[in-house]
Amino acid sequence: MAKVTYLQPDGTSRTCVNFEGMTVMHLAVGNLVDGIDALCGGVMQCGTCHCYIAPEWSERVGPPSADEAAMLEALEGVEVRPTSRLSCQIQLSEALDGLVVEVPAEQPGV
Repeated sequence: MAKVTYLQPDGTSRTCVNFEGMTVMHLAVGNLVDGIDALCGGVMQCGTCHCYIAPEWSERVGPPSADEAAMLEALEGVEVRPTSRLSCQIQLSEALDGLVVEVPAEQPGV
């Protein structure tokens, strides 16, 4: 199991514990983390699970796939950063124990 901390735009944080095989998005939705809306259910079609990976975790999490990068480029009305990822595409494992994820103030289309 790994712990993930979700940082909210207001500065509050919430740490959740995952089970092997979950994504950052599924963990957030299952724990009612505000701001990870995941309207498409995690199939990389809406971008409403957009998040920012804490810079110190960015290399360990890795870059987005080509399809994910294209989806991030298409997002409108939100700030896309170099550490932006779709949380539905980040598979959790012991290697990501302690991961810190920043939830954006707004999600596209929400």
